[in-house]
Amino acid sequence: MSGATGPGGKGDGGEGRGKGDLVTDITASLVVFLVALPLCIGVAVASGVPPELGIISGVIGGLVVGAVRGSTLQVSGPAAGLAALVAETVAEVGVAMLGVIVLFAGLLQIVLGLVRLGRMFQAISVAVVQGMLAGIGVPLMFSQAYPMADARAPGTPIENMAGIPGLLAGILTNPQAMIATLLGVATIVLSFVWKKVPGPAGKIPAALVAVGIGVVVAALPGVGVKTLQVGNLLDSVQVPGAEQFAGLADGTIITAVLTFTVIASAESLFTAAAVDRMHSGPRTRYNTELIAQGAGNTVAGILGALPVTAVVARSSANVQAGAKTRLSRTLHGLWLLAFALLLPQVLALIPISVLAGVLVHSGWKLFGPAEFPRMWRQDKGEFAVMTLTMLVIVATALLEGVLFGLAAGIVLAALRMSQTVVRQHVERDTAKVVMAGNATFLRLPKVIDALEAAAASGTPRIRLDLTGVTHLDHACRNQVEEFTAQQRGLGRRVELLMPGEAPQAGSGTPVFEAPATAPLPRRPVPAPEVAAAEPPPWPTADAEWFYLDTRPLPEEQAQARSPLVG
Repeated sequence: MSGATGPGGKGDGGEGRGKGDLVTDITASLVVFLVALPLCIGVAVASGVPPELGIISGVIGGLVVGAVRGSTLQVSGPAAGLAALVAETVAEVGVAMLGVIVLFAGLLQIVLGLVRLGRMFQAISVAVVQGMLAGIGVPLMFSQAYPMADARAPGTPIENMAGIPGLLAGILTNPQAMIATLLGVATIVLSFVWKKVPGPAGKIPAALVAVGIGVVVAALPGVGVKTLQVGNLLDSVQVPGAEQFAGLADGTIITAVLTFTVIASAESLFTAAAVDRMHSGPRTRYNTELIAQGAGNTVAGILGALPVTAVVARSSANVQAGAKTRLSRTLHGLWLLAFALLLPQVLALIPISVLAGVLVHSGWKLFGPAEFPRMWRQDKGEFAVMTLTMLVIVATALLEGVLFGLAAGIVLAALRMSQTVVRQHVERDTAKVVMAGNATFLRLPKVIDALEAAAASGTPRIRLDLTGVTHLDHACRNQVEEFTAQQRGLGRRVELLMPGEAPQAGSGTPVFEAPATAPLPRRPVPAPEVAAAEPPPWPTADAEWFYLDTRPLPEEQAQARSPLVG
């Protein structure tokens, strides 16, 4: 049977791999190569660097990252998600400094993997991740709308959005811009509908079909759309020199290194989690995969190429093509290298507008408009975090938006964890305040209101019952203790029942030591002779605090002052 293996099974490393799996992996690698080729070039163009650098990064993603045992089917290469960040960095510090930034980002990734922090990225809120992807996708779509019309983007995402009306007016008055735009629009439409084409034709990557159509149209007489300007692959390598390494003293470069490290690592490991859900094979080893991504970026930095991350489009194509082992993702890098070295003249026939259309489709998938109503239905708080993350990224930059989203997610989690129930009421001569849940500084106003209401009641006694509180932070504890001391100083009798503390002799503060969820002990009736000989080890009837009894004391007991009441 095809795909059968020996007793060892289909291991990730290839042991026990059957002949059928080998053929399937080779076929899958060709499919991934066809998907990766236009994307590598398109991402490079969108990043403001020569297209050859995109191909070099694609080769590294296959031959370096793909050879490591981190993930089985995940494919790496230059990613559309980093295009805006790379373009901004290149515009600020130049292409020559890109290699140093990517190199040290790769080294940091290796360190993070070695100290086993790979899984740390899984702790980031899904809302922040989806907001980050949407915040990457929206600027990508607007920035690529300009090269789709053979025009130049104004600059920032806000400027690109504001310039769309002028872009449309220019398209209507320029026939060649109209042709280029139609090619880009056709590419976007094909990207959405091609998978529905029946038969073997539907298995051909939509991007490759669009590139083929674009090459044919660009070759027609009278068509003057812009095409790729491709140079020699080896000549495009820019190894960083001493001058570039000296730039590490600049705070801007250090910030860029940290930004690339965090974003590239997060995107790679989030993609790993998504790809693992697509297949039933071996799961990703997150720390090993982070080391693999770091190794890839280290090599990419040495060669002055684009940063490498795991990418969903190529990974899903690999899974759908039936790949079983790492061989497919490794071989696709070999096919990219062979094509760029042997057939570079073919690349010069590809219209830029077609590649821009491919990236507009990628931006739409990153934006994921269907995720917003789904998140709204599931969790309105997470929806707010997701939307705010996206808006801040669009308005400022990727790192600022992600940090804002993380902060918003932490605040949301803190608010939800600080669920404090506070009840305040008066029974006869006692004002009672009962608290339960997590009492943190976020709920301090609510606690203060209850305490002030008890103080304003004018009763001679106040009972503060905090035994149902599972967590009492420093701010709330100080507030309660200061209130107790103040009221006792005014001559009022205050019972303070604190959670999880042993009573301190002479402190005047009664405390119930057992947790709030512990069953209340039953008070057995002792034999008369035992009762007369020594006091029982359990609290007596006047120790009202032990049973948390909210009923008023009998008159005869109320007159006898309990030693536990301050």
